[in-house]
Amino acid sequence: MAKTSAGVLLHRRGAGGVEVLIGHMGGPFWAKKDDRAWSIPKGEYGDGEEPLAVARREFEEELGSPVPAAELVPLGEVRQSGGKRLTVWAAEGDLDAAACTSNTFELEWPPRSGRVQVFPEIDRAAWFGVDEARAKLVAGQVAFLDRLLERLGPG
Repeated sequence: MAKTSAGVLLHRRGAGGVEVLIGHMGGPFWAKKDDRAWSIPKGEYGDGEEPLAVARREFEEELGSPVPAAELVPLGEVRQSGGKRLTVWAAEGDLDAAACTSNTFELEWPPRSGRVQVFPEIDRAAWFGVDEARAKLVAGQVAFLDRLLERLGPG
């Protein structure tokens, strides 16, 4: 059975057009990467969990703030290269990216050292214009940018 995740893509209209809030993945594997190392705030869920509720919960866990919008618009589902299915909702709102704080995970690092370290799931968040976000996001999530722009229409 494929793993399932749900997330929220927060967006706003800036002087240069639509901007999205995404997070740089934390931990040693992503520390020196930038392009293709950012993600929509999201998390896995299991049977019996409501995907929209999970999307809201994961947004808050990974960014340290509830989704700053009442209305969430479905952007559908994408199957990522590893087989995981990701469902995303769009929300229009604003959030101070510099103030975002993430939950953490433990990892033995360096490998086989016996030393367990704690890392943030998202080590920083930032607003990007859609074109720049295309280069930053992991490839399997880029389709949600196109879906967002389709939903927003011209202007």
